[in-house]
Amino acid sequence: MSNSKVKIAIVGGGVAGGSAALYFSELGLNVTLFEKESSLVNGPPFCHLHAGGNLYPEISDTQCITLLKQSIDFLRVYPNSVDYRPTIIALPSYCSKDSANLLPRLKKLQDEYRRLIVLDSHNKVLGEVSEYFKLYERSQIEALRKQAIVKKPVHPDDWMIPFAQNVDLDSVQFPLILVQEYGLNLFRVGASITLGLKKLESATVKLSTSVTNISKEHSKEAWLVRYEHEGEVKEEHFDYLINAAGFRTGKIDDMIGAPCEGMVEFKAAYVSQWESANDTLWPEIVFHGERGTPRGMGQLTPYSGGYFQLHGMTKDITLYEDGLVANTKLSCQPQLGQDFIEKIEKDWSGEETQQRTQSAIRHLSKFIPEFSKATIGSKPLFGAQQIPGDDPTLRVAEVSFPVEGYARCEIVKVSSALDMLDSITKELITLEYLDPSVQGSRGFKMLHTLKDTEITDFAQKLCKKRAYPIALASRNISN
Repeated sequence: MSNSKVKIAIVGGGVAGGSAALYFSELGLNVTLFEKESSLVNGPPFCHLHAGGNLYPEISDTQCITLLKQSIDFLRVYPNSVDYRPTIIALPSYCSKDSANLLPRLKKLQDEYRRLIVLDSHNKVLGEVSEYFKLYERSQIEALRKQAIVKKPVHPDDWMIPFAQNVDLDSVQFPLILVQEYGLNLFRVGASITLGLKKLESATVKLSTSVTNISKEHSKEAWLVRYEHEGEVKEEHFDYLINAAGFRTGKIDDMIGAPCEGMVEFKAAYVSQWESANDTLWPEIVFHGERGTPRGMGQLTPYSGGYFQLHGMTKDITLYEDGLVANTKLSCQPQLGQDFIEKIEKDWSGEETQQRTQSAIRHLSKFIPEFSKATIGSKPLFGAQQIPGDDPTLRVAEVSFPVEGYARCEIVKVSSALDMLDSITKELITLEYLDPSVQGSRGFKMLHTLKDTEITDFAQKLCKKRAYPIALASRNISN
């Protein structure tokens, strides 16, 4: 069977499904992408390219090293969706652990970054190896506090000045860590995938379309996909099925009778505006903490126009009581409470937006007192995330093949999408749908034809469509 005759169905137009549609249509396969929403890349918020996973002290070194490699790969494919600014890791003064405990892992990651550059010089996307991370003692921060803000930060010290001038230094431990983990813009990723797919003749995107049933006819090996769009029901045969349905992954498993084990977690991030920071380029700041407690991790992610995305890993901010659910023996689809489904499919109440955003602002104000003057910037960014297996701390997961001719994508972090594609490619080569020569290629040539202004314009349209400030579509970078 020639490439052009092989038909691939992809259910779900998030980062996993959208990247798969781009990749396999570029390889000549006939791809149809089904997305329930009216645009691509909705779902749980992401804002960070985890080039090392230093936000997560609880995960293994192995997961961190995997996240580093995956993030480098992702940055090389989606360079126009990345904010090239560092992240500051701070341990609160009340934390029982010491900053020095993080150093062995950071050195391992630095060595791995060096090794990856030796393997391929194009992997040098996080700056110089020697500057992958830098430590700051209190005396250095106090000296930087006296420096003027640098409009276009270049050196690590430039990025530390806003932190030095605004953070209560008695609230954090020293040394502080500045690491080259960059920002990742959800709206720009969505714009890039959408614009790229529009230019590919072998890709068909069906938005506002619900897949209602999938089956395999006994007389044929092909999958029969039934779907509904604007009240009209249609069906179509496909040679291969990719399940990238995000938190609804279990529904597709139920349709085809695939074995499963997984969880779904509802999460939200909050949008604030801090007017005094309007003209300053900030780094991201992460204050470590114990997940699920009142002292859970706090995360301040900068955007243009003084907007900040806020995470607080407490149950009155990002996490929710009963927000983590598992599948049952009766269904692969974990059942979120109806209040969560209403948030996802309808909207938030103004009261809850007010309450949780203010809680997030107060949480970060414990370390940045002036941040208490921040106001609500928009409705939250939110969604539900699938987690394979039974470990809610898992951060690295990709794809499984529980049924012949079927790939189940279960990425937890968006950067895992490319390793996922490598695994599916290997499977399609085995089925003789692809030539073995394509294994390991990164492709995505169509993405590299897109202009930065083109991506910005479309990303702003996505912001308007979803009722978010258009400033969230801009890259908050100095170069």
